[in-house]
Amino acid sequence: MGTKVKGYAVMKEKENLKEWTFERRTLREDDVQIDILYCGVCHSDYHQINNDWGIGLYPMVPGHEIIGKVSAVGSKVKKFKVGDIAGVGVLVDSCGHCEDCKDHLEQYCPEMVMSYGSYYDEYGVKTITQGGYSKLIVTKEDYVLSVSDKLDLKRAAPLLCAGITTYSPLKHWGVKKGMKVAVVGLGGLGHMGVKFAVAMGADVTVLSTSTSKEKDAKELGAHHFICTKDEGAFEKHAKTFDFILNTVSAPLDINAYLGLLKRDGTLCNVGVPSTPYAVQAFGIIMPRRNFSGSMIGGIKETQEMLDFAAKHNVVADVEVIKMADINEAFKRMLASDVRYRFVIDMASL
Repeated sequence: MGTKVKGYAVMKEKENLKEWTFERRTLREDDVQIDILYCGVCHSDYHQINNDWGIGLYPMVPGHEIIGKVSAVGSKVKKFKVGDIAGVGVLVDSCGHCEDCKDHLEQYCPEMVMSYGSYYDEYGVKTITQGGYSKLIVTKEDYVLSVSDKLDLKRAAPLLCAGITTYSPLKHWGVKKGMKVAVVGLGGLGHMGVKFAVAMGADVTVLSTSTSKEKDAKELGAHHFICTKDEGAFEKHAKTFDFILNTVSAPLDINAYLGLLKRDGTLCNVGVPSTPYAVQAFGIIMPRRNFSGSMIGGIKETQEMLDFAAKHNVVADVEVIKMADINEAFKRMLASDVRYRFVIDMASL
C-alpha cells in the first residue's frame, strides 16, 4: 500500500478540477518524497485537462512546476536528505540508455515519463502518474532537482517549466552578450524569456501586438519594445535580430517574423499554435535563416538553469492562489488576466 494523498483532479476531460484522494507509491530505495509547498499553473495543464492534444489520461492530477521540502528518502539516495528544498518538473523518468538519454536530453527520449499523464510500472501494474496539484510527490532521485534557498520559492516554482522552456533554446543557440534577441509575446513564457536573455547579456526587444505591454516589458528588463501592429513595423526592423524566441500559441504570420532575422539568424518556437505554420521557403533559403523549435530541457540542463537563476536572481512574476481557486484561475489565464504566472500555495489544500 502506498501513501494516501489529497489533491485536485479531473475524472474525465473538460471537467472542472475538484478535490480527490489518491495513492502515491511506497518509497523505493532510489526515491525521494517531497512535501509540496508550491506548484505553478502552466497553460499546458489546461490543454491536458481538456485533452486538446489527444493524449490525456484520467483521472488526472495536473501540475509540473513543483517545489517543496524533502520529507523522506530511499535507502540508496545520496543527493538529497530530509529538509532539503527540491523541485520536480515535467520529467520523472526515461529509458536511460537511448542516444537522447546518454546526451542528457531525456526530454526527447521516446520512453519519457511525465510527472502527470504518463504510464509507469508500479510493481507490474500499469499506473498513471499524477502531478503537483497535491500535497506530496514521490520521484526517482535522478529526476529531482536541487533548489537554492536564495530563491523566493513561490516565484521559483515556474522555473521548472516556463523557466527551462525559455532557458534551453537561449542556451542551445548560444545567446550571449551583444546579441540582438527578440521575444514574441509577454506571457508566462515570454516574461521568463526576457529575464533570461537579459541575464545572458543580450540586447533584448519584446515584440507584442499590445502597446499596453511596453511598460511591463521595460520593467522586466527589456531594452526595446516593438508593437507589431504598428504600420511598417516589420519593414522598419527587417534583418535586425540574431535570435527570436516565439512564445505565443496564437496563430501569426510566421514569415513576417522570419523577415526580422539577420542572415544565419534563428527563430525558435516554444509556443504551440492550433494551426500549422505555412513557411515560405525563399524566406529562409535566401538569407540562410533557421526556423526551429524546442521543448523543455534535460535534467542536467534544468539544474544548470536553476543554478543560473539563483546566481542572477531570475524568478517569475507570480500571483499566489489557493487550491480551491484553480478553476477560476484557468478562466483568468485564458483571458490573459495574470502577470505572469499563477502559483498554488499547497498549504491551502
